[in-house]
Amino acid sequence: MDPANPIRLISYTNDPSCLKAETLNGFFEGWVQKPTPEQHLEILRNSAAFWLAFDETRCVGFINAISDGFFYAAIPLLEVLPEYRGKGIGTELIRRMRQSFEGFYGMDLICDENLAPFYEKRGFFRAVGMIWRNDGFGGGVQTPTD
Repeated sequence: MDPANPIRLISYTNDPSCLKAETLNGFFEGWVQKPTPEQHLEILRNSAAFWLAFDETRCVGFINAISDGFFYAAIPLLEVLPEYRGKGIGTELIRRMRQSFEGFYGMDLICDENLAPFYEKRGFFRAVGMIWRNDGFGGGVQTPTD
């Protein structure tokens, strides 16, 4: 093992007792106004399902889903911290989330164009989608405007 880059075992959980704001730092890369760790915690708590990836006590990735509970689910957020990307963590989070909704008709997600190949390799396919965002959202998260 290379001491400069030790191989670490990533653990995965969907246990709500593991949800702590202080472990949710560094996410929402590139967002103009990021949810605070406390808001991120609320996002996960109010999701139909979530999975977290941990390197020891540090949360290094997460995925969440919203759902009607029996037919369809949507993945609004999936992120792995930059220094942990390319190690299969995002793939494993998707696998676990799809397993959480096994037997459902479908699961949607919206992603940036440059990320579409990542999701296609994991069984998703392109479709036309539309989004609406509230730029004045009072929760502290805003998207850029022209």
